[in-house]
Amino acid sequence: MSNNDPMISIDAFPPAQIAEKAENVGVTKANLDFWTLFVLAILAGAFIALGAVFSTTVTAGAEGNVYFGLGRLLGGLTFSLGLILVVLAGAELFTGNNLIVMACVSGRVTVRQLLRNWIIVYLGNFVGAIATVYIMLLCRRYMFGKGIIWLNAMTISNAKCGKPFIDLFMLGVMCNALVCLAVWLCMGARSTTDKILSIVFPITAFVACGFEHSIANMYYIPGAILAKQWMPPEAWQMAGKVAADFPNLTWYNFFFVNIIPVTLGNIVGGSLLVGFVYWFAYRRKHGWEIRF
Repeated sequence: MSNNDPMISIDAFPPAQIAEKAENVGVTKANLDFWTLFVLAILAGAFIALGAVFSTTVTAGAEGNVYFGLGRLLGGLTFSLGLILVVLAGAELFTGNNLIVMACVSGRVTVRQLLRNWIIVYLGNFVGAIATVYIMLLCRRYMFGKGIIWLNAMTISNAKCGKPFIDLFMLGVMCNALVCLAVWLCMGARSTTDKILSIVFPITAFVACGFEHSIANMYYIPGAILAKQWMPPEAWQMAGKVAADFPNLTWYNFFFVNIIPVTLGNIVGGSLLVGFVYWFAYRRKHGWEIRF
């Protein structure tokens, strides 16, 4: 390399540059056309669901085990597949898109554009997650491992639908703070390996700690509700359970007990605790303007 050649850096971008990049990415995302945004959102819902499929499979049978913490760790590591696919393959995830608030506070994206993005992506994520649920049911995965995999999924989802509003809200806050930190770190990464490593630890932490992710719950809970309805008697026999053992698995509890507080918590955790805080630290000097 001659003295005139530019220096090639492998260091991560510093936080100030990440903040500028996050704003620019937010502007791009807010201006995507409907169909591009919706299709990429469907993919993201499916990708997160695949992470949940992986996680519930490898942790099946771990309930009550003395190695509870290790089971949680393994579940988190495998769930990381979802965000790895979103970031590296390219998709639009509602929770990560909470960072668009940085461009909104700077006046480069209107509140209307922000809400448009969130609504389209949220609905697309739901479609992708539900489509994955039906594919898994058509695969008859509830028969795998003598029913232990779906028993695990139903146990997890039954617990998710039995918590108070404030608990789920705060678990949602903590979850998306970690998810958006993972996305933030990815924006500073320069290679595929960097991005994967940036994702694994924050996502593993949120899963291991039992925090609540609204898009993941769009797979977990509907999957458990439908499995409860679809599972044949022989599958229940193999699992050693009956449908009455999972009283919280209802559509009402999914929509009104879990998904509302978790979604609101996700918005606060991602938009306020990560997006706005980093905007205030690094971009406020450029001025702010809220445009509707």
